[in-house]
Amino acid sequence: MLMREPTTMQPRAAPSVLVFDVNETLLDIESLAPLFGELFGEARVLREWYAQLVTYSMTLTMTDHYVDFSALALGVLRMLGDIHRVAVTNEDLHRLTTGLLTMPAHPDVSEGLGILRDNGLRLVTLTNSPPSPHGPTALENAGLAGFFEHRLNVDSRRAFKPSPVVYRHVCEQIDASPTDCMMVAAHVWDDLGAQHVGFSTALITRPGNAPLPVDGLPQPDLVARDLLQLAERLSASTS
Repeated sequence: MLMREPTTMQPRAAPSVLVFDVNETLLDIESLAPLFGELFGEARVLREWYAQLVTYSMTLTMTDHYVDFSALALGVLRMLGDIHRVAVTNEDLHRLTTGLLTMPAHPDVSEGLGILRDNGLRLVTLTNSPPSPHGPTALENAGLAGFFEHRLNVDSRRAFKPSPVVYRHVCEQIDASPTDCMMVAAHVWDDLGAQHVGFSTALITRPGNAPLPVDGLPQPDLVARDLLQLAERLSASTS
């Protein structure tokens, strides 16, 4: 089967701010696969866990409930244990907590962020993950924190992406309008949330992620396989 090269569309306006999702977009969640392989006998259960985690984060927001993303992540792991009839121990929960805080960056990320910053773009993050009150955050552990002028999360709004309130929160915190901002994410649902409030968007097609080709749905302004290609395409779109 031939793989289609990521395509590009002209952004609606050249962004001055890039707002990055963190989990999977910048940090490699596949680093958690060994835990799931050991616990469930199949590393691919990682993807089942992550899909359930995203589903229930959205459900909590839609039903006016909130617990932080880390607590929800542990609860979903215990739920999957019940589903698969696997005993999930406190040690397993501890390993997941540690793993979420120590995910490595994708190989392209550090260089790509450096190029984007050197090109004069403001870089900020918006993540579902809460602050880490007892030690370094995942971004700090991955050596990426210094690239960003603001590291924002959804905790203060007690709502998860793609709720419109969290994208508007970014604009309030960085003193920018939605049209100044481009959401950079590996997830179509994240881009759709940002587009709803007026952001332009870039989809990073990390493994397991692709555009959603449905007529009538907004499509990303840019599609790139990694941040290096994103930098190239942003540069080409403004030249």
